[in-house]
Amino acid sequence: MPSSVPTVRLFRRDDRDRLTDLVNAHVAAVVPGVSVSVNTVLDGLTRRPGEFVTDPWVAERVTLVAEHRRCVVAAAHLLRYRDDAEVGVDYRDASVVDWFVCRPDAERAADLLMRACLAQSARWDVRTRYADGALPAPGVYGLPRPWPHVRAVYERAGFHHTGDTEVVLIAEVADLRRAPADPSAQRLVVRRSVGECGTRPTALRGDRELGFIEVDTMLDRPERRARGGGLADIGNLHVAPDTDADDPTGHLLAHAAEWLHLAGTDRVLDYESAADTTSIARLTAAGFRELARTDRGWEHRPHTPFPRSAMSATGSS
Repeated sequence: MPSSVPTVRLFRRDDRDRLTDLVNAHVAAVVPGVSVSVNTVLDGLTRRPGEFVTDPWVAERVTLVAEHRRCVVAAAHLLRYRDDAEVGVDYRDASVVDWFVCRPDAERAADLLMRACLAQSARWDVRTRYADGALPAPGVYGLPRPWPHVRAVYERAGFHHTGDTEVVLIAEVADLRRAPADPSAQRLVVRRSVGECGTRPTALRGDRELGFIEVDTMLDRPERRARGGGLADIGNLHVAPDTDADDPTGHLLAHAAEWLHLAGTDRVLDYESAADTTSIARLTAAGFRELARTDRGWEHRPHTPFPRSAMSATGSS
């Protein structure tokens, strides 16, 4: 008979399908219609190619799972950053719960898994401990509000939200393709170029640059892409100061949407600080809607320091 007591152990390759199902359940609660493949999940356990600045700083990676009645009901991925001058100051000698997922009805197993995560950090003897929720899917980072069960685990373990809150927004490309009526639009020119975060249309009136937008249709490499491939995001949206009467936002969004339509993309994401109500209002007026809020930046500040001598539930040294 399978044990009725949950156990925590290191991830094994034969866990891959059950882990992917658990990951996709959490992705689907944030971004509709998006899922990731088994290969994407497995690849993310050994590297994060999109994090080209911080990923080279990682010294160790550990993936743990909680099993109950032969079923993976919770999982976590941990990172330890090096302690040397090449590593950014905030990351130096830090451990991070890079992501943590669990079934809502598996509270006991989830708490046991989190204790194992903290025990691993204790063995690493790091300077500080952080947490995030960065699953390998577009729009899923921080600790999304649709995951109250994960937030409860973090808070019970002594993690506190110390960073910003961001709003994840989504729009249908078809809605953005309709540029606003503007009698001065004939004097506005949009030029397309390569940007830092994707294709960049820039709005100009005469020699004056009014703003630009960058859209990224390559949210994942083609060989790893799963359901949700018709999704893009806005890497940058910049409007020059003093353009109230000449706000190019609608035209930039319409031009970018036409380009995305030609690329076969039907939805586009954007991310804004919850405090930036002006940008959020501008985007919602253009056709975006709020998808979720996510709380970035979690730091471990327990009431009672976690003992460095604690043993992990995995039993590894």
